[in-house]
Amino acid sequence: MPITDLSVSAAHAARTSGTTLVDVRSTPEFDPGHPAGAVNVPLLQPDEDTGVMLPNPDFIRVMQANFPPDTPLALSCQTGGRSSRAARMLEAFGFTNVSNVTGGWAAWQQAGLPTEQGEGYQDLLDRCQSGTGAMGQ
Repeated sequence: MPITDLSVSAAHAARTSGTTLVDVRSTPEFDPGHPAGAVNVPLLQPDEDTGVMLPNPDFIRVMQANFPPDTPLALSCQTGGRSSRAARMLEAFGFTNVSNVTGGWAAWQQAGLPTEQGEGYQDLLDRCQSGTGAMGQ
């Protein structure tokens, strides 16, 4: 199934009807504020020593461990660039129901859609490493 683009309003509606909203921004971007109900799987993460943004080597592994390939996924980032790249990567790894949220977090806030704060990535990473994610059950 080809990757589709969703507006933030359509992504919000899809999330409330069962689509998983995956925010691919880095954890320092996600933790202070993100779409309500979103999970965080960063495509890029800052290097601990330099702060330079580097590819997250666990991105595909965490996604595969926590979400079956047919899970409806809507990917979001700050404005839509990283999420578009992440969506293409997931499609290449066999995910079949992936959408890109155009406008990302910036458009989500501008539309006044529900937001929240808090951490999210470590739990998914831990499940992946322990083998208790969706694919490891």
